[in-house]
Amino acid sequence: MAEITVDVPRLQAFAEVGYQVAGGGGAHGAMAALRRVVALDAYEFVAHDPATGRHHSVISSGHQRIDRDAAEEYAGLEAYRRAIDTRAPVGMPEPGTERYFRRHLAPYGWRAGLTAPLFLPDGRYTGLLHLASRHAFPLLTGALVAAVSPTLAHLTDLSRCVIDPVGLPAGFRAVAFDRLGTRREVPGHDLSAALWDDPAMAAYARDFIDSRELSRHGLWPARDGGWHEVRMVRAGVGFEGRLQGAVAAERPCRLPYELTGREVDVLTRVAAGDSNPQIAAALVLSVRTVTTHLEHIFAKLGCDSRTRLTTKALAEGLCRLDL
Repeated sequence: MAEITVDVPRLQAFAEVGYQVAGGGGAHGAMAALRRVVALDAYEFVAHDPATGRHHSVISSGHQRIDRDAAEEYAGLEAYRRAIDTRAPVGMPEPGTERYFRRHLAPYGWRAGLTAPLFLPDGRYTGLLHLASRHAFPLLTGALVAAVSPTLAHLTDLSRCVIDPVGLPAGFRAVAFDRLGTRREVPGHDLSAALWDDPAMAAYARDFIDSRELSRHGLWPARDGGWHEVRMVRAGVGFEGRLQGAVAAERPCRLPYELTGREVDVLTRVAAGDSNPQIAAALVLSVRTVTTHLEHIFAKLGCDSRTRLTTKALAEGLCRLDL
């Protein structure tokens, strides 16, 4: 029988890397553990954002500065393509990387660089790990980094970019937005194609982000011809939720209280404080028609004043969202 040999220090270091990634120690904790078996002086994690297709630095240690353009510059090198194809670390300087090395590593005293592509165990690419050293890397460095890279890949996984969207019920399909209109999927919720494909929703989300509101809740006539219940809540997006953002979520619904679409329009104007003549002018109706709609709305919602009607409409999300 073949004898099994175990390098205990490396095994312990790899276990600690996994613990730090899963247990909240983050990149710095994981790299402190990796340093037990890999000689390195500096590191930089570069995340690939699937929402934009671009790379950008997210975490570093040992570098005097991080040049954001360097991430995209490296992604244009042949060395990057080779690393992606082979899923193996690529050293620097080597043919094709000399200029990059001279610009971004050599000025700070680094003599060697190593870049590992980060792929999750399911094969999804999340970014890069750049290592730098004042001395040449030992022979096994690439193999050791490659062995632990699927664990480290979780640190640059921007598909899990939404942090604690408080107040989002189960069963809603969702999309996350930042102020620039970048759309992202929301972990734990199915993607809403209706919200994703509607150009007005990004602008609506930006208006919400810039407001002081914590949430919005209302009715939305989608392009599919049906009504949808929509909720919008604040959430951090981007790496570690650092960007102000919003999660918009929807599910198809029937209009509550047997309201008609026109009655929802009238109710929305009442909740906004409009008088009957103002509602008539906005909706191109006669004042008498507006009065008739209001009589039906009061009866259906069981309210006897505009104040109670407004309170109920806002509390239950009965108003039409103005996209």
